[in-house]
Amino acid sequence: MTSTIDPSVIGKPRRARKHVRSLTGFTPETDEKGHEKWPRGDEKTWKDNLRGVDQSEGDVARSFVHHVQTSLARQPYNLDDLGAYQATALSVRDNLLVNWNETQLHFNRKGVKRAYYLSLEFLMGRTLDNALLNLGLKPQYTDGVDKLGFNIENLLDQERDAGLGNGGLGRLAACYLDSSASQELPLWGYGLRYQYGIFQQLIGPDGSQLEAPDPWLQHDNPWELPRADVVYEVRFYGHSERLEGGKALWSGGQEVLAIAYDVMIPGYETKNTNNLRLWESKPKRGFDLNSFNAGDYERAVESSNSAAAITSVLYPNDHTTFGKELRLKQQYFWTAASLADIVRRFKNLDKPMSEFPEYVSIQLNDTHPTLAIPELMRILVDEEDVRWDQAWDIITRTFFFTNHTVLPEALEKWPVPLMQHLLPRHMQIIFDINLAFLQAVEKKFPGDREKLARMSLIEEGYPQNVRMANLACIGSHKVNGVAELHSELVRATIMKDFVDFYGVSKFFNVTNGITPRRWLDQCNPGLSNLISETLKLPKAAFLKDLFKLEGLLKHTEDPKFIKKWAAVKQSNKERLAHYVEQTLGLTINTHAMFDVQIKRLHEYKRQTLNIFGVIHRYLTLKAMTPAERKKVNPKVVFFAGKAAPGYYIAKLTIRLIVNVARIINDDPETKDLLSLYFLPDYSVSLAEILIPASDISQHISTAGTEASGTSNMKFCLNGGLLLGTVDGANIEIAEEVGEQNVFFFGHLTPAVEDLRYQHMYHPVPVEEKCPALARVLDEVASGRFGDGSVYEPLLNTVRQNDYYLLTEDFDSYIQALSLVDEAYQNRVGWIKKSICTTAKMGKFSSDRAIQDYAQECWNIESSRLE
Repeated sequence: MTSTIDPSVIGKPRRARKHVRSLTGFTPETDEKGHEKWPRGDEKTWKDNLRGVDQSEGDVARSFVHHVQTSLARQPYNLDDLGAYQATALSVRDNLLVNWNETQLHFNRKGVKRAYYLSLEFLMGRTLDNALLNLGLKPQYTDGVDKLGFNIENLLDQERDAGLGNGGLGRLAACYLDSSASQELPLWGYGLRYQYGIFQQLIGPDGSQLEAPDPWLQHDNPWELPRADVVYEVRFYGHSERLEGGKALWSGGQEVLAIAYDVMIPGYETKNTNNLRLWESKPKRGFDLNSFNAGDYERAVESSNSAAAITSVLYPNDHTTFGKELRLKQQYFWTAASLADIVRRFKNLDKPMSEFPEYVSIQLNDTHPTLAIPELMRILVDEEDVRWDQAWDIITRTFFFTNHTVLPEALEKWPVPLMQHLLPRHMQIIFDINLAFLQAVEKKFPGDREKLARMSLIEEGYPQNVRMANLACIGSHKVNGVAELHSELVRATIMKDFVDFYGVSKFFNVTNGITPRRWLDQCNPGLSNLISETLKLPKAAFLKDLFKLEGLLKHTEDPKFIKKWAAVKQSNKERLAHYVEQTLGLTINTHAMFDVQIKRLHEYKRQTLNIFGVIHRYLTLKAMTPAERKKVNPKVVFFAGKAAPGYYIAKLTIRLIVNVARIINDDPETKDLLSLYFLPDYSVSLAEILIPASDISQHISTAGTEASGTSNMKFCLNGGLLLGTVDGANIEIAEEVGEQNVFFFGHLTPAVEDLRYQHMYHPVPVEEKCPALARVLDEVASGRFGDGSVYEPLLNTVRQNDYYLLTEDFDSYIQALSLVDEAYQNRVGWIKKSICTTAKMGKFSSDRAIQDYAQECWNIESSRLE
């Protein structure tokens, strides 16, 4: 073990240098005369920085320098922040590796049942800070790298967010991985290792979103472990020949390799470390030398490029035939590799295949991994010689399905001709499953042909389509929604026929959750420290049992505590303002109300309602006298989020936000009272700055369209109040924190369909329905915020059909914003609301949610590594 610094060397440079070499392994270069070249600087140099460090800090220094010299092949005294980050990350990963190996060995020895979480997205964010906090090593590394001449915060900023996700679906998956490790549950995640993520968002001169490749793997990723020993072959195309007994022989076509990369997921306050296994596609046969020698270079690299494209980007644009086929290829490649890995691990137990569900549970996160159902059928029937009926029984006891939408247009479907071309064996299996299923439906509901048509896995049309949600439903043991309202809607609408067939017990609810480690302690250390100090509890007490935050309620009348709470919020606002100044060169009034909406751009999430509300506020301010304006709360509005490259209306919304901001922020009459910012390239790390700074956050989806939401939980946990519709998890948040601390508006879910019917068949002009909104639309169309003709398609979504009911909710929305202004005038009262909101967020921990899955679905138990 490394010893601490010997006090006798202090002030004696030669002896100190020798001692530092023995302590850290640092060997300086020499000049032409053979003299050692130690780093320049003041007293904080390598020869003196290690004075007085303790045992653990010495270990940090030794490990850091070891990786600088052996992993990076550099010298410690000639190192930039990026190199220092990489060395620090590799040093921390060493700790993870030890725990990871011991955890896997522990689970193997105990023969525990395992769960597997299949998600096309894992929005992990940055890893270094999270790993240090979960391992309890941040103080040691902060001091250790400081004594080596580096600042830990600067090193944390060197890490780019992992490009493995886009929105709430991926962030939920990431929270569940953190909670499963922290709850010591045997769960692995499976996903794809995207070379370029979704995209890097840039804003063009005209305000438009521009997409560029996300260079998140530009530098080596120190958090992943390439597994050259874990490789599987995945087949596409070819032909499938039916054999006796329901089996088939699938041959020919294209074969690619799935190469595993492991990302270690540390638990909090435990050694347990789980795993996220990502797959990268490689050609089975790469460079074609014969074609190259014949002068056909394109053909020489065709196989390699075709294979690599599978894991190039998240959600390739499927508006083209190539993009649609590539997305289907991604889904099968990922599920096939994951199933091969899961089956291999099970077979190592030397158990019969009939016991597969006793040791394996697989959660399908949305419909993207649904191909795992026919793929496991193919493995069982074609490769493991399991009878068809027994294989289907295994399937329906192994899989579980989480539905994330009630929007019919969002339910995934694949053209039958494409499926037959790309996956001929799986199309046979799906047809066979469908035949047996429809026979059972016909037996229970004789003569109900409409029900048969709705429940069929095949949607009739030209071409026919495979309904992935139907397949996921019938192939899974249980189906869950992600908020109480959403689960009710799933049972009452898109899955109603299946509820009639299976009974209600198959369908249940697991309200989403968030990890308090990242979304309180990591992103808002000032608040986490204040809570710990006030409750006189170690952080681990409430970070692993969020209900303990209720102890804050008895401090809501304490003036000193209120003042401290306000100071934390102000500090977070200043941090955000500093970020905006550094990245956009803009100055923000940190004493204004901060109003934030950060979400994936989509019409149902209604960023359009928000920006129209901002324009309405601007027009109202312009109509006021100077005396009237003095009574107005200064307000800063923030937007962030990405629009899918092919989503024209969402991209127009971004363009409008950016161009409205340019006008508002330069208006000398109003800029001190209202300013607007669109922060580009939204990511987890940006959310970690925005969320703690918010006073109010907007969650304003049309009622009945948002499944749950998790950003609402993050804002509320950090003391931001919620402005929203009665939708998703907003309802349950209000039940917990009290409706007096939430600002609701808009029509309720039962009214939505009737209102849409009225808009479709008995339309009323916007000018009559909502004059205030009509005025906003006219101002946009007039060119006040740039070429008005550009925005006509966006404006027409409101004027002509208004599917998402902006005209119905706009007046109510403006009223709710007025109530927010009124409440904010009473700063002490506002802070009390903020404290109460944070205090009542215990239910929304992902620790609770993951335990719901473990007990209600997977039947797995915690197993602690001692």
